[in-house]
Amino acid sequence: RGVRVHVIDAAQAPVRLPSCDLVVDAAYGTGFRGEYRAPDPSGAPVLAVDIPSGVNGLTGEAGDEAVWAARTVTFAALKPGLVLHPGAERAGDVSVADIGLDTAGATAFLVEAHDVSGWLPERPADTHKWKSAVWIAAGSPGMTGAAHLCARSAMRAGAGTVRLGIPGSGPDPGAPEVVGRALPAENWGAAVVEDSDRARALIVGPGLARTDATRDSVRRALVDSPLPAIVDADGLYALGGRDEAADVLRRRTGATVLTPHEGEFARLSGHAPGPDRVRDIRDLAAALGATVLLKGSTTVVASPQGDVLITTAGDSRLATAGAGDVLAGVVGALLAQGLDGSRAAAAGAFVQGRAAHLGWRRGLVAGDLVDLLPPAIAGLS
Repeated sequence: RGVRVHVIDAAQAPVRLPSCDLVVDAAYGTGFRGEYRAPDPSGAPVLAVDIPSGVNGLTGEAGDEAVWAARTVTFAALKPGLVLHPGAERAGDVSVADIGLDTAGATAFLVEAHDVSGWLPERPADTHKWKSAVWIAAGSPGMTGAAHLCARSAMRAGAGTVRLGIPGSGPDPGAPEVVGRALPAENWGAAVVEDSDRARALIVGPGLARTDATRDSVRRALVDSPLPAIVDADGLYALGGRDEAADVLRRRTGATVLTPHEGEFARLSGHAPGPDRVRDIRDLAAALGATVLLKGSTTVVASPQGDVLITTAGDSRLATAGAGDVLAGVVGALLAQGLDGSRAAAAGAFVQGRAAHLGWRRGLVAGDLVDLLPPAIAGLS
């Protein structure tokens, strides 16, 4: 019997659309800027063409009255505005339609399970624990929880052995599988470098105190260590602002991954992330010569060369104290297993997001995430 279609000019649309079975939103596309007042669909589901009208294709920005779609069919490739909030929420279920356009020049990619599964190396039959060893400088007297979470998560993410040093404390491994090492309260950077000669990756930052002594030791450890390193939390604070951090990081010989939240990003870059998060993260990564992972509802990772990996695997369950410490441990373990900085960061965020989905929607804590990492990794394939 066919389908009756009523075409309405976007500029002349009524406040409320006439009753129908489906609204196809094709009013405005990815180049739209400004405010769009979408008509009321009268209860019908909305199918958006390429991007919901009123959503910025680059940033995901959307006015209060932009389109809410149940489903979006986008052309050729995903647009950043479909995976960055609030645009991601307004897009509903998203599928990509191939229309023959060449996307080979793309430099930003959405990470999926098969990507992470392909990046993870197989463990050879003759491997041993030191081939994926991690050294962690974290915690402080009275603030050992972050260090212990980080160490346990590194083990659960595949580190063969973990050594944990808490400045100002004696050996405090926090778990029977972790090796605790004593570190002095000050001038501990050299001790970390000396003791980590057999490690494959270094983690610096979770739970460290924000003191001048910490700043000096963090910088010493990073500059003198040849290991790939992840810097998180108070380690980021120790780097200072953009110019100071660049001076430290550009003297490193190993790869560096920085994992700031928005406040730490602002301190590093001199401004909070703007609407175009992808551009801002790319700029900071290039300026510092380091991979930057910006935490958020959508996690964005940029390499110093400008390549971007995006993951949407996490959700609000990760908004819990200690989740960042777990992420640092996972990324450190992946660095130790041979992944490059961008892939280790993006894979770590993806795996942590998958682990959260295996847990309770309410009441999940960071310690739960640690024990959910192995099944999350096993489920990738």
